[in-house]
Amino acid sequence: MASSLRALLVEDTAVQRMVVSAMLRNQFHCEMTLAKNGKEAVDMFLEGNTFDIVFCDRDMPIMTGPEAVVKIRAMGATDVKIVGLSDDDNAMEAFISAGADDFVPKPVRPETLGPMIQEVINKKLEQLATLA
Repeated sequence: MASSLRALLVEDTAVQRMVVSAMLRNQFHCEMTLAKNGKEAVDMFLEGNTFDIVFCDRDMPIMTGPEAVVKIRAMGATDVKIVGLSDDDNAMEAFISAGADDFVPKPVRPETLGPMIQEVINKKLEQLATLA
């Protein structure tokens, strides 16, 4: 069953945006929304957009990933799974302390994302089952 997840990818590097969003769209059938920095992501939440999962790079202009995570969580977006992305091993601590649920080292690989996507799908299915 391909339950389409709404995914937000926050990444300032065009190549990374292209690679990761294609992976999420093609392999995991996610509905993709893209943001170039943390501020764009925060603005999307302020506009009332909702996502099932957010993948967020750490080092971006205007607003970093961890800064965006803090702001998104402060808005009350606690149901969304937020995953930090970085090629810096020290970024994991920054993301987790900011309120992210998980961390993925770059380069991002499908076998790393698969279990996280499945977890969100399972959570959505459980919520649907309790409503039925």
